[in-house]
Amino acid sequence: MLRSPTWATVWTALRLAMAALIVAAIVAQFVSTVAGAVDGGRDVLTTVTNFFSFFTILSNTASVVVLTWAGVRFLSRGRRLELDPLALAAALAWVSTYMVITGVVYNLLLRGLPLQPETVGWSNEIMHVWGPLFLLLDLFFGPCRRRLPWKAALGAAIFPIVWIVYTLLRANFITNPSTGAPYWYPYPFLNPYESSWGSVVGYIIGIAVTIVVVAIGAVAIGRVRGSAVATADVSGRGIRPE
Repeated sequence: MLRSPTWATVWTALRLAMAALIVAAIVAQFVSTVAGAVDGGRDVLTTVTNFFSFFTILSNTASVVVLTWAGVRFLSRGRRLELDPLALAAALAWVSTYMVITGVVYNLLLRGLPLQPETVGWSNEIMHVWGPLFLLLDLFFGPCRRRLPWKAALGAAIFPIVWIVYTLLRANFITNPSTGAPYWYPYPFLNPYESSWGSVVGYIIGIAVTIVVVAIGAVAIGRVRGSAVATADVSGRGIRPE
């Protein structure tokens, strides 16, 4: 079933539907955040920049792009079953990694914290629960999976490393628009003023290790499924290699 055109079409529709739902969630939260800044007399430009500095927003935005890419590619090729090109396969593995990490970190470290007044409840759940869950399921059920080399797992670490460096360098140049503090960190576990640099470094190492482990798992699943595709349907009705 997982290698049939019907299943590929159904899952493609689910990919595009999830992409649209995540877009709606991001837009709803963005509008609420900006409206809250305007009503509270806070700096709007800083608020907008901070909004797009959250790993959650960036990972969800990336997932929209990649899910839409996969869906449009499949439909534009007449719904033919062809293995994902290398770039798309890697992108799917990476955004799945980022979304799973987003879900895990939020539900383990941030779930119990009080929400901001501007937080849109359903949007928050889409970006932290249902989006990550769908990307996890996509690893197992998404059509046209290609085997990736193991080194592709290391590529998943590039974006989080760049994001952490950006976050730590930018933090002390930004005045928190909500509290007036002379710094702004998107998450409390990255804020050394609320704990210590030792704690921050510990969290960074823990998250980095988790990202690599999850990325290895994503690549491993793709390799197993890619192997199954390569050896299945010897009658020639299966997925065509590119």
